[in-house]
Amino acid sequence: MRRARWTISPPPEGGVESRPVIYHCISRVVDRRFVFGQDEKEKLRTFMRMYENFSGNRVLAYCFMCNHIHLLLEITPRPAGGLSDEELLGRLKWIQTKVQVAAVTKELAEARKAVAEGRAKDGEAYVRAIHERYTWRMHDLSQFMQGFLQRYTQWHNGKTKRKGHLWEDRFKSVIVEDGVAAKTMAAYIDLNPVRAGMVENPEQYRWSSYGEAIGGGAKGNGKKARAGLVRAMRAHQGVASDAAHWKGDVALEYRKILLAGAGERVEERLEQSGAMKRIIKRKGLSKEQFDAEKQRLLEAEERRMGELPFGRMLRCRVRYFTDGAVIGSREFVNEVFAGARERFGPKRKDGARSMRGSGKPAAGLLWSVRDLRVEIG
Repeated sequence: MRRARWTISPPPEGGVESRPVIYHCISRVVDRRFVFGQDEKEKLRTFMRMYENFSGNRVLAYCFMCNHIHLLLEITPRPAGGLSDEELLGRLKWIQTKVQVAAVTKELAEARKAVAEGRAKDGEAYVRAIHERYTWRMHDLSQFMQGFLQRYTQWHNGKTKRKGHLWEDRFKSVIVEDGVAAKTMAAYIDLNPVRAGMVENPEQYRWSSYGEAIGGGAKGNGKKARAGLVRAMRAHQGVASDAAHWKGDVALEYRKILLAGAGERVEERLEQSGAMKRIIKRKGLSKEQFDAEKQRLLEAEERRMGELPFGRMLRCRVRYFTDGAVIGSREFVNEVFAGARERFGPKRKDGARSMRGSGKPAAGLLWSVRDLRVEIG
């Protein structure tokens, strides 16, 4: 019997605990076959947006490669008062045919009429049952991924005249804290095609959140992608998923993470070091001389610490980001660990484990619940 997926329940809408529930999801094609061309990737994006609109969940970042996909997905809480009939029908239009939606519309209208006329015993419960037939799938990680992946499989098998499973086993998921962890994971996802040598810069790849945010999708202007990245960057500050916030600081900060490695821990240590302070105090140095001296010290500090800079780390495969189970601050990882204590043996005292190998630049900033000692890089 396989183990239940490790998830966190979204807090009630409007509740005191409003921390986002975010997952990095990865799914690979059977035998790692390269089956996703341009048309297939466009269809993946279409189905992803369909299930995003149906469920009310948010895709914060994504990347569709040739044989696997990445999603940074926020599972949203159920609306406190439920959905109105109009809202439910509006969402159903994304995944059902006009005939199917018309049938539900008629069923709801008849149920409401029976309630109004007093003909239905506990008529409100009957209406709620109609809603629940669909809403139970909306705010659930497994249901989102299952619906999205199955819908694509049906289309793909029909196009290629094949049968059977397309995806390798069940999808992987990693619980991700909002804030530093979420923005780091979003950048890691958008840098997939750069790591694979497919493009030099992430904006050149159309089938990713950043590529869509900059260049627009096939049927839009990239508004959905920009809104998702805004949420990845600013959810910890309470900023909603709104593309209007993209221009300015958010876009610049995210690009800096992608291209320049913002927040380099090695560089931060260097700035505070006595050696750097002595260079700053030296008189008569030109800008070129100052930059050269700083670069020399930076490289020496990297060698001394044996670390990759944070930005360069994101261009490496970091196994923690796909197999770490929980990624975030030490406090967050320990909190999630405590809430699922039964998943671990009695000797385990806490959850947070320091990152090693290619994940070492994030050590002290991000933590994992798994200690991946073997094949970390």
